[in-house]
Amino acid sequence: MKISFVIPCYRSEKTLPVVVGEIKEKMQSMSNYDYEIVLVNDCSPDNTFGVIRQLCADNKNIIGINHAKNFGQHAALMAGFHFASGDIVVCLDDDGQTPANEVDKLIEKIEEGYDAVYAEYEHKQHSGFRNWGSHLNKKMTEVMLGKPKELYVSSYFAVRRFIVEEMLNYTGAYPYVIGLVLRSTKNICNVTVNHRERMEGTSGYNLKKLLALWMNGFTSFSILPLRIASYSGSIIAFIGFIYAIYVIIRKIVDPTRMLGWSSTISVILILGGLILLVLGLIGEYVGRIFISINNSPQYVIRNVINYDAGDDSKN
Repeated sequence: MKISFVIPCYRSEKTLPVVVGEIKEKMQSMSNYDYEIVLVNDCSPDNTFGVIRQLCADNKNIIGINHAKNFGQHAALMAGFHFASGDIVVCLDDDGQTPANEVDKLIEKIEEGYDAVYAEYEHKQHSGFRNWGSHLNKKMTEVMLGKPKELYVSSYFAVRRFIVEEMLNYTGAYPYVIGLVLRSTKNICNVTVNHRERMEGTSGYNLKKLLALWMNGFTSFSILPLRIASYSGSIIAFIGFIYAIYVIIRKIVDPTRMLGWSSTISVILILGGLILLVLGLIGEYVGRIFISINNSPQYVIRNVINYDAGDDSKN
């Protein structure tokens, strides 16, 4: 069997050789597997692609992909999937936090019959902000995408070939790999691995990028937000109706009572805010439909190294 390692790369000129070296060393002890490494440079501003170019020159089983602009981690993974030819595809980070030398734990679970295996960390080495973001992402995937509560999802995972093929059927401009896996199979498990400190730099995910990622997740694979908006509108309309009856009855009982201007303005603001929220949510969905109709690309590749398009095993 063949294992394809897909690694999105961004600001990793110093860490990438260490990660690749660890993969090579580990695969030497797993001699019953062939392997390849697909490195996707997501338009990194440093010399990451120069490092990838050198790694490809030294290792013919490494494929280098260079994006024309920054499309994000999930788009980089989708690009890597198009060039990966392995029976099992393993995705991991370029910063050394995901231990490549423990990939055998993921592969063993795949061999047991699971379709997808996610690494679970006993002690995470992320910052408080990233841990908070991970917690929100966990809750979002449970509510919006139907992820089982006991399943932990991370950027370090392994999937079978047919799962990759199914993910490649998605051609939308906003890929969300977790959603693509969850809609393809429920035969998923976790395996515990170590989580390391970053070897260099800081995480590329800030609040803006995390919000964009979550927006991709629940608008690309769920209509639950629209249903929540509908339910919220119905509930507020019902409350408004009850309140109107209450005001009428109170006026009949006490004709001298003055109706409150403040309460009227409060109701207007609440209803106006809800209407704008719902319109914005509908606009988000319509905008994504418009972008999809325009065939906006998931990614644009500037050039590829060490890939033979004539090799049927890599088509």
